[in-house]
Amino acid sequence: MAEVGKNEDRTEDKDELQRLKEHVDELYNFRDYYFENHSVDDAGKKQGDVKQKMEEGLQKLEAKEECYKHRAEFLLQKGRCLNIAPEFSATAEECLSRAVKLEPGLVEGWNTLGEQYWKKGDLLAAKNCFTGALQQSKNKVSLRNLSMVLRQLPPGDQDEQGKRVLESVDMARQAVQLDVADGTSWYILGNAYVSLFFTCGQNPQMSQQALSAYAQSERVDRTAMSYPELHFNRATLFQYEEMFGSALGGYSRATVLDPGWEEPPEREKQLLEYLGKVTELMENKGKVKARRLRSMLSNLNSSALGPCSSPQFRSPTGRVGSMEPRTLTSLTHGHNAGLAALGKVVFSLAPEGRMAFTFGMVDSEETCVVVMVYNTADSWGVLIGDTVVIPEPHVKRQSITHKDQSFDFRSIRVDSPLLLIVNGKRQSLQSQIAASVSYKPQSE
Repeated sequence: MAEVGKNEDRTEDKDELQRLKEHVDELYNFRDYYFENHSVDDAGKKQGDVKQKMEEGLQKLEAKEECYKHRAEFLLQKGRCLNIAPEFSATAEECLSRAVKLEPGLVEGWNTLGEQYWKKGDLLAAKNCFTGALQQSKNKVSLRNLSMVLRQLPPGDQDEQGKRVLESVDMARQAVQLDVADGTSWYILGNAYVSLFFTCGQNPQMSQQALSAYAQSERVDRTAMSYPELHFNRATLFQYEEMFGSALGGYSRATVLDPGWEEPPEREKQLLEYLGKVTELMENKGKVKARRLRSMLSNLNSSALGPCSSPQFRSPTGRVGSMEPRTLTSLTHGHNAGLAALGKVVFSLAPEGRMAFTFGMVDSEETCVVVMVYNTADSWGVLIGDTVVIPEPHVKRQSITHKDQSFDFRSIRVDSPLLLIVNGKRQSLQSQIAASVSYKPQSE
């Protein structure tokens, strides 16, 4: 009879712990699916609502603490409850550390403890937790967390950083393969591709794979549409790709979804100001007076082509042969093979946020175009009056409408200053540095 009583007690304990787990699961659902049951207008209340729910959940757990404080499952649920908050919790760390000591095979315990170390800023301890969880069982949470942590570890040399990013992409891919219907895993894969794009040569294929992963995240999981980080990170990539309208829309959406996050509205404002400044400077040709402009253009002829006039000149696409100078109006949109744009600098803007060094160039017909040069060293630039030749220019029409503002201008994209001829000379290797673009990992 005594044994029957013990079995009943164990069953009751198990049922009670299961109820506590389900309650904590409900808290995570409340946080993660907040916009399923609330309007986007309530975004500003989300953090407070989640905190209130967490405190209510904590009270339920603490009411049972005396009975279960030495049980790994109880300690795990208390740690998980506290982990709902975005900031580090010493109590959560203590509960989760005790839980995995009592039960080393507790994968969820290792994952949640890793997230706490991450919030604490101890990335190596977080990495060890996620790696340890994977040794117990291959699971998507450990894989995608490891993918993110690998990209946030302090940068070593370029080779080490490149290997780390490639490993992070592999981890994110494995997470997706374990559950192709998980929007969070697709989103983290998108972030990994963004890192790969900027770390390993800016291959356009990586950019497209990032955008595809973000789109798939929203396709398989409608809640991904309410990730402010997804909209922000994708907007960062859109801005680099000169898809300015989409970038502004993404920053704006991130702001709506997380009104307390200062960076998205700042980026939106910065980009709008940039576009406004560029449009104004282009329309008035940098405010250069007519007489000075005529004087600047008087010596602009094919002799300014410099190395581009040589039959041995190798173009950015590998074509060998001299470049044919053309006026800006005669260039077509897209890539202009075998041709060169030639003009004088009438204004320049230093890059903000390590994006593009921008200058205005006027040709012999006094037509002005905006030139955006990427991957420039801080020390590189062009001055008003400099002669610039752009071999095989890639011409774009920028037509942007956002909220109540519109911008319309032609531009030329140059992926490196090494592709330019300035005052008859090629640019030195020191003029180039790889772009570094900040994006935000998903909040835990």
